[in-house]
Amino acid sequence: MLPSQAFLWVLSLYSSLLLRDAHSRPANNSVLKEKAAEAREEKELLPPDHLNGVKLELDGHLNREFHQEVFLGRARERFEEDSEPSRNRRKLTGIFNKVDRNNDKKISAKEMQRWIMEKTDEHFQEAVEENKMHFRAVDPDGDGHVSWDEYKIKFLASKGFDEKEIAEKIKNNEELKIDEETQEVLDNLKDRWYQADNPPPDLLLSEQEFLSFLHPEHSRGMLHFMVQEIIRDLDQDGDKKLTLSEFISLPVGTVENQQAQDIDDDWVRDRRKEFQEVIDANHDGIVTMEELEEYMDPMNEHNALNEARQMIAVADENQNHHLELEEILKYSEYFTGSKLMDYAR
Repeated sequence: MLPSQAFLWVLSLYSSLLLRDAHSRPANNSVLKEKAAEAREEKELLPPDHLNGVKLELDGHLNREFHQEVFLGRARERFEEDSEPSRNRRKLTGIFNKVDRNNDKKISAKEMQRWIMEKTDEHFQEAVEENKMHFRAVDPDGDGHVSWDEYKIKFLASKGFDEKEIAEKIKNNEELKIDEETQEVLDNLKDRWYQADNPPPDLLLSEQEFLSFLHPEHSRGMLHFMVQEIIRDLDQDGDKKLTLSEFISLPVGTVENQQAQDIDDDWVRDRRKEFQEVIDANHDGIVTMEELEEYMDPMNEHNALNEARQMIAVADENQNHHLELEEILKYSEYFTGSKLMDYAR
């Protein structure tokens, strides 16, 4: 388990204990909501492993929800919350009409590209809005800057340490008794903090720099750092490049039965296809840092056009290089995660 994943698991357990404690004694709904909000806020102090609209997770895994994220944008939540096929069919029809700018009843690659860019920007704006809330949580004195020590105190408090005690020890330069796993996560976070700290480096992050810390996709420099981390994790021979075998050799599930084996086989097949057909731009069997950075950049218009063509190819049954409404409805699970066609029939 990666350190950040281990921390999230422990933090999730800690949050659930908070909620269970709240339920074990008489309390009104406002108290429970306050506890839940605090637990959620604490968890969100960490840079997320999953970035909306970005093709790879921070641990190098493929983002399986990518197509749905760049097709639905914020509307994705409405599809997840509402499982009624007829209503989702109407919502999907409405989205089709918005993507079809020239109203010719079919979606071209250029129309899909424009839509993907708009939905990606939506995710960007959502991250900016969330960042304002998170920044306020770690900027207790409201001076518009967060020091590494301020963040470190909040981070350790979210891990279960006594906030006042930690603050006092840091103020007095006393040694902190921190377990090895937490210290490793803290060291990784400090590396990321340094990268987000624009010159001159002072270990103070502004709200914009804090956004880069939490969401590296908002900064070209942080995107480069994220790519370096992914390559460092996958690169087995230390040449700072990725071969196909390195890209598909991430550990998957322990194979216990045929179903698990099928899942593993699908995982390897998906990664091989993405490597060969998309990431390796010059098809030389090697992915450089530059190629991976271009692939990861969510606002790369060329990538958006390629993505649009791939999405069309998935559902383009009549091979006219466009998408009609019935094709999108038939392949609704690919675009929205919901099956709608059986109900329609």
